[in-house]
Amino acid sequence: MLRGDGTLSHDLLPGEKGPQDACGVFGVWAPGEEVAKLAYYGLYALQHRGQESAGIATSDGRRINVYKDMGLVSQVFDESTLNTLTGHIAVGHCRYSTTGSSHWANAQPTLGATAAGTVALAHNGNLTNSAELHQMVLARHGKPRAGEMAQGNTTDTALVTALLGGDDDRSLEQTALALLPSIRGAFCFVFMDEGTLYAARDTYGVRPLVLGRLERGWVVASEQAALATVGASFIREIEPGEFIAIDEDGVRSSRFGSPTPAGCVFEYVYLARPDAAIAGRSVYEARVEMGRQLARENTAEADIVIPVPESGTPAAVGFAEESGIPFAHGFVKNAYVGRTFIQPSQTLRQLGIRLKLNALESVIRGKRIIVVDDSIVRGNTQRAVVRMLREAGAAEVHVKISSPPVRWPCFYGIDFASRAELIANGAAIDEISKSVGADSLAYISEDGMIDATQQPRERLCTACFTGTYPIELPGDDRLGKNLLERLDPADRSGAVGCDPGPDAEFEAVLTDDDKKERV
Repeated sequence: MLRGDGTLSHDLLPGEKGPQDACGVFGVWAPGEEVAKLAYYGLYALQHRGQESAGIATSDGRRINVYKDMGLVSQVFDESTLNTLTGHIAVGHCRYSTTGSSHWANAQPTLGATAAGTVALAHNGNLTNSAELHQMVLARHGKPRAGEMAQGNTTDTALVTALLGGDDDRSLEQTALALLPSIRGAFCFVFMDEGTLYAARDTYGVRPLVLGRLERGWVVASEQAALATVGASFIREIEPGEFIAIDEDGVRSSRFGSPTPAGCVFEYVYLARPDAAIAGRSVYEARVEMGRQLARENTAEADIVIPVPESGTPAAVGFAEESGIPFAHGFVKNAYVGRTFIQPSQTLRQLGIRLKLNALESVIRGKRIIVVDDSIVRGNTQRAVVRMLREAGAAEVHVKISSPPVRWPCFYGIDFASRAELIANGAAIDEISKSVGADSLAYISEDGMIDATQQPRERLCTACFTGTYPIELPGDDRLGKNLLERLDPADRSGAVGCDPGPDAEFEAVLTDDDKKERV
């Protein structure tokens, strides 16, 4: 039976897809602990990173068991299911699809056979050489007749799982260290065999990955919030180009490539939880500082500053502090914001954002309002917000955005709208302001955003704002969410799931006009 899959993003309009991260990953090695429940709560803390499917694999030293399904972590697992996942190692995953459609066959962790047993793999990120890896799989194994790919899995994760199969002369650890240098793109892998937990982060460190310590074990996770939730202390970030193995002998670290850091700046802007820290910088403090810098760059007379909840709140706090304009809560958000498979009637569809957000008329009426949000993608949400504020009696509405205009697609693990749908692509700021119905619109500068992260520009990926991609991209025919479906158009009639969305087939990465723009 279909169940509402939920969302923790700032998608306030039915059908309005905002920027989505690929996944959250979690791994634990802890003899004597209920590792499946630790993984459950770790994934619960990472739910914002992916809401399409969830899964947990565990090992008792002899056998790996996995359970996964479509939906939120709390929908997929219950007490009885978790009680069947016994052992001392666990790998968990919550998914948003950026490679491969959204259906059960693409849920993670993935399982694969190795020379000595089994591997279970969870992945956050997006690979850019999937077509090349696909050819490696075919050259090594021929057309897969067993395993994830034979069962309809069309993700880049399934390719890596197949390639970790190795041979009788090499262990899984040796196979991984030989394979990792040939994998390009953004990846944080957390995987295990029957006795050891492994983790690896790409040499650019695009997505975050951290190491934590339990009293009787170790944890790796996408963000520090997952460590805190399961009672693990933060030890350090796993470094770009680092591979770690955890077993009864402790943590072993090795390098498979030289680090060339290019962390995703959008993690600071929106993706990561506010209580995360990336490269030593508090995400909450970075967002507050973005708000302060936005106020320095864009002065305006107004009566109150309000956020678009929840993602705009830290920047609105900073804007109010710097400008001296009082901060207020201008909206009430419905706490039960999960999506539903019950389609709204035309009347309800016209109400749009009111299903999830309502303006506080007593706060808004007669006021000049500055409304702060983290980003504009299509502009539909901001248009609805402005309309609601005007209907509540706002005298003026000035929209302030704590990131620069989003003009380019991401190929490293964020699913934006396609480039043709990005409102900032081809429209001037005053045109966007008019389109959303605001009295004025202002974005933070690129320099201001970067300064707020306290990271050197050369250690950040800003491709979605600048069009400069730090990791080389292949040709257009070797990119796309459904790349593997195109390369291997097998019958997928059993792989039933959600519509993969507007980016199911990516448009050309660079048009002729784009190339001229970058010269």
